[in-house]
Amino acid sequence: MNLFDLSLRLNGFPIRKAEIALEEIQQKNDVAFEDYIIYKKQEIVAYHLKHTPFYKSLAKSINLEDWNTVPIMTKRNLQQPLNERLSEGFSTNNVYINKTSGSSGDPFIFAKDKFCHALTWAIIKDRFGWFNLDFNASKQARFYGIPLDKKRYYKERVKDTLSNRFRFSVFDLSDAAFDNLLKKFSSTSFDYINGYTSAIVQFAKFLERKNIVLNLICPSLKACVVTSEMLFDDDKTLMETQFGVPVINEYGASELDLIAFQNPKGEWQINSETLFVEILDKNDNVVPLGEEGRVVITSLYNKAHPFIRYDIGDIGTLSKQSTAKKPVLETLIGRTNDIAILPSGKRAAGLTFYYITKSIIEDDGNVKEFVIEQHKKDTFKIIYVSSEELSEENKLIISNEMERYLEKGLQIIFERQNQLQRSKSGKLKQFSSLINVKL
Repeated sequence: MNLFDLSLRLNGFPIRKAEIALEEIQQKNDVAFEDYIIYKKQEIVAYHLKHTPFYKSLAKSINLEDWNTVPIMTKRNLQQPLNERLSEGFSTNNVYINKTSGSSGDPFIFAKDKFCHALTWAIIKDRFGWFNLDFNASKQARFYGIPLDKKRYYKERVKDTLSNRFRFSVFDLSDAAFDNLLKKFSSTSFDYINGYTSAIVQFAKFLERKNIVLNLICPSLKACVVTSEMLFDDDKTLMETQFGVPVINEYGASELDLIAFQNPKGEWQINSETLFVEILDKNDNVVPLGEEGRVVITSLYNKAHPFIRYDIGDIGTLSKQSTAKKPVLETLIGRTNDIAILPSGKRAAGLTFYYITKSIIEDDGNVKEFVIEQHKKDTFKIIYVSSEELSEENKLIISNEMERYLEKGLQIIFERQNQLQRSKSGKLKQFSSLINVKL
């Protein structure tokens, strides 16, 4: 029985209709696909100008023949009651409602019409199918957070059952917890692992310490799909070694859709079927392929709520080989609000610091995890979890490397903790700038 599809249909999401529509989109040739994108962009703007007072007030000077006149939306625009943002004919009773994680600092509630949400799942099912994973049949080992209040807790457990998945906690990453987890893998025919990158990396490190390759004790395992947090090349190598299966990277946003998914060729292929993705400079101009800029996304199907030229808050690059039908995300630098501004005025992606310190810290052998905070323009705190205190020699090496790659005169503070603070959902924020809070 296709329990996953059934659960969608019972909740009013027409998954079969969405899958048929997706197949029709995918069958278009390159020329027809370009025409399709132009048509859908104009259609969704025209729809919301006619039916959504919130969007009409935001977009007062649009020329439908000139995409550049369409204004950029930000998360700040959406921080008002949902009822004030819904299109005519939609209410909280006939849409899919959820909220963003708030990891960007600008949380809000959003809505999708039910066909749009069904399309989201059709896309996800399609991409997982690239690796012979079936939401109705494949057993998932899920590394996610879970709400602690009883109502939402049991709701998630029911969803887990219908989705053929077993959920592991990401809030306890001790060796004792991993020992129990390992027993579950040895007794359950899991087809794939799915969840937050940082937690799954810790499980891989545990397996490395134990000299265990996971698919030798769980032969049914086919793949590992990581999401929500940055995936580093050496972490991917470690996971593929210790799991014995391919590691697949995905990029999405709850308010939109699956944005990009690593295809079997290793390319980070963008979902062009239901989203239009642009890379813009600071003046809102499209940058040439291969150049870095802000990731701006249009949802082509959401009629309940506009997400049109929506600045998601990320910085990325499209491959020079990208086409309208097959755009490829070459790099994802990180959040725009995770940019560090140094005393000289130089700007650096927060992950720069993480790259610099990661290999040095992990070479030490006892550091399990770490995050970096910017407290002043010249002051950074490295918070880490380890068996032993970092040596003064290692602290000096890290401080010198950060100055070598960035600039002189930086103050680096080290703080050892028993465990790192994760979000309520279980995500780990690797870099945070606290300057705006402090000043």
